[in-house]
Amino acid sequence: MMKHTNIEIKHHQTFESIKQLDKNGTEFWMARQLAKILDYSEYRNFLPVINKAQKACANSGQIVDNHFVEMHEMVPLGSGAERRMESYALSRYACYLIVQNGDPLKPVIANGQTYFAMQTRRQELADDESFQRLQENEKRLFLRREMKEHNKKLVEAAQKAGIESNLDFAIFQNHGYQGLYGGLDAKGIHAHKGLKKNQQILDNMGSTELAANLFRATQTEEKLRRENIQGKDKANNTHYEVGKKVRQTIKELGGTMPENLPTPDEDLKKVEKQINSQKKLKRK
Repeated sequence: MMKHTNIEIKHHQTFESIKQLDKNGTEFWMARQLAKILDYSEYRNFLPVINKAQKACANSGQIVDNHFVEMHEMVPLGSGAERRMESYALSRYACYLIVQNGDPLKPVIANGQTYFAMQTRRQELADDESFQRLQENEKRLFLRREMKEHNKKLVEAAQKAGIESNLDFAIFQNHGYQGLYGGLDAKGIHAHKGLKKNQQILDNMGSTELAANLFRATQTEEKLRRENIQGKDKANNTHYEVGKKVRQTIKELGGTMPENLPTPDEDLKKVEKQINSQKKLKRK
């Protein structure tokens, strides 16, 4: 177990070590360097993965050339000399798409998926000026609504995997919580936070904790669909492993474990009523 964790930390550090910055401070990764890190011994075998990622980029409505910039890269030869060879400068989003389309059986690919997904999501939120201007309660409300929408998609994906009854889904959800919260299920989290019987745990999380749970939900949904996972046990285990992976990544990034994050003073149901009342007053 310790060995596996050390490999994950090593991979995260490796992705960071080959990151470069342009004159504007924008980060990028060179394709040939990334290919080596992702355990592709021949660059030509890596090109089909890049092509798939470019198609995924176009399908997501992004301008491909903004994320996959054709350029040359100096590649070391066995003699100690270097040769100028065709390559790409890749954005973080491009790297994320590449690892999503890579061979999932390679441990470095699996760890790369977590690394680039977390980094991409963190940067998206940091770059969103309107999100940054929101007060903490408004951030919470925004993320809670996102959770509601993605939980619907998670339910659909879980049903296709064989999660049928409400009890099945409650068990499935608990597996995700246990992975993310170091063994605590929904009841355990509720008790740990000291919540009242009628209070929901998602309505009593800060924005950081909600963001971690949102990431857990979206990545579980994608994994269930992408790998066409079938059977209750496999679906439950998938949710647990994704939650655990998010927890590991938070730890590696130096973050606070979700169960140790502070509980906001106000329940989101109360916050939503206050915000709606303020909006009504402004209209008058």
